[in-house]
Amino acid sequence: MANLLKGKRGLIMGVANERSIAWGIAKAMAEEGAELAFSYQGDAFGKRVEPLAASLGSDLLIDVDVTDDASLDRAFALLKQQWGKLDFVVHAIAFSDKTELGGRFINTSRDNFRNSLTISCYSLIDVARRAAPLMSEGGTLLTLTYQGSNRVTPYYNVMGVAKAALESTVRYLANDLGPDGIRVNAISPGPMKTLAGAAISGARATFRHTDANAPMRANATLSAVGGTAVYLASDAGNCTSGEIIHVDGGYHVLGMPQPENL
Repeated sequence: MANLLKGKRGLIMGVANERSIAWGIAKAMAEEGAELAFSYQGDAFGKRVEPLAASLGSDLLIDVDVTDDASLDRAFALLKQQWGKLDFVVHAIAFSDKTELGGRFINTSRDNFRNSLTISCYSLIDVARRAAPLMSEGGTLLTLTYQGSNRVTPYYNVMGVAKAALESTVRYLANDLGPDGIRVNAISPGPMKTLAGAAISGARATFRHTDANAPMRANATLSAVGGTAVYLASDAGNCTSGEIIHVDGGYHVLGMPQPENL
C-alpha cells in the first residue's frame, strides 16, 4: 500500500507514548500520506507527544480535556481555523480509577462508574458532535474497544461496561451520521502492552494467555492495528460503518482454551 490517505487530514486523540495503540495508528496513517494533528491532556502528556508528533512532521498539538466542553470547543475551533475540514478522527481515550480495576466488579463506586463512562464513552459522542460539521465531504470516526465489553474478563470490571456502551454508541452514531457520508467504527485488539493496559490487574497473565491460545498463537501488533485503521479511514473502507473489527489473532472466536492449555 502507498498513499492510501494522501490528501486526508485527521486528529489523533489518546497518544500517551510510543507504545500506545493510538501511536501505532498514527504512524501507519502518516506512512500512507495523512496529515495529522494530535491532542493531549496536560503538560506532562504534551511533553511526551510533542517529539512523537514531530517525528511524523506534525506541529499541530492541542491540549484537550474531554470532560470540559469549553476545551473541546476550542480544539475543534482551532482545527477549523487551521484546516477548514477534517477527514478522520481517531478516538483512543479511556479511563478508570486503577484501584477499581482489580477485585470484584460489584464494588464499583458510583463516582468511578460515572467518570469511566463519561471519559471512555460519552467523550466519543462529544467529539463526534464537533467533528461532524468539519466533515462536509464525508469522513471517518474510529475508536478502540476490547472484548471485555461482551465477555467477562478478570479485573476489567467497569471498563467492560464502558466498552459495551462505547460499542453501542458506535452503532447509533453510524446510523445518525451515515446520511452525511460519515462512517463510525471501532477496532477491538486483544490485550497489548500499553500504559493503559498496565493499569489493569493481571494484565501480564491475560497477555500470555491470549498469546498462547489465539488461533494465530499471537497477540495483536501495533502495525496490525494501524493497518486496519488505515483501511477504515481510506476510500477502500467507504462502505464499512457501525462495525466492531477484531484484530486479536482470532481469540474472540474461541469458546475455551486450546487443548494443550486445558
